[in-house]
Amino acid sequence: MRSGRFAGVAVAVAAVLLSAGCRPSSSGEPAGGARPSASRTASGYGARFLAVGECSSFGTVSFTEVPCGGERAAARVTARYDGAVATGPACPATTDFVLHIGAQRTGGAGAVPPGYACMRNLEPPHPGDPGGGGGPHTIVGDCVYGSGHGRVRETACDGSGPHKPQYEVVRAVTARDRCPASTALYVHLGGTRPVGCATRV
Repeated sequence: MRSGRFAGVAVAVAAVLLSAGCRPSSSGEPAGGARPSASRTASGYGARFLAVGECSSFGTVSFTEVPCGGERAAARVTARYDGAVATGPACPATTDFVLHIGAQRTGGAGAVPPGYACMRNLEPPHPGDPGGGGGPHTIVGDCVYGSGHGRVRETACDGSGPHKPQYEVVRAVTARDRCPASTALYVHLGGTRPVGCATRV
């Protein structure tokens, strides 16, 4: 990876499927060695499967909608959209992971359309928080390291992840010339302020 003030590096942002203990990173690969899962079987339908405010459990074969006050509840839906994540609205900035929901038959004439749910863990850790080392977005306060081929990936700012942080995103701006003089790396963030100004740590 090239460093220096004029080295523009884009962080690839992608959502991944939920797997047991999976905490996806903004690099498009799950953090902590977790693997994207194959298609999942959904169960526990309400008026709308995994609507905003509802909770899911973690599972290695299936995920279920469960009462948020129950012992199996692991994460809460903060936003829910139909369609593909690549063409749909972005999840909230501090989303911990994105759960893809395939089209499902519910019995009779009912069906769950394909879509995605933006999830927030009920308890820490929150990889989507600034410096948390994961989540589907890179935001101000996050740290990254060079992963080769002109790309960077998120890692925990406190050094607790498998990779030590090399840069921290300190500001989000509309254009590179608005970054401070101390900027060592530009990171693509997306949104209305798509340029992340990152300094060495």
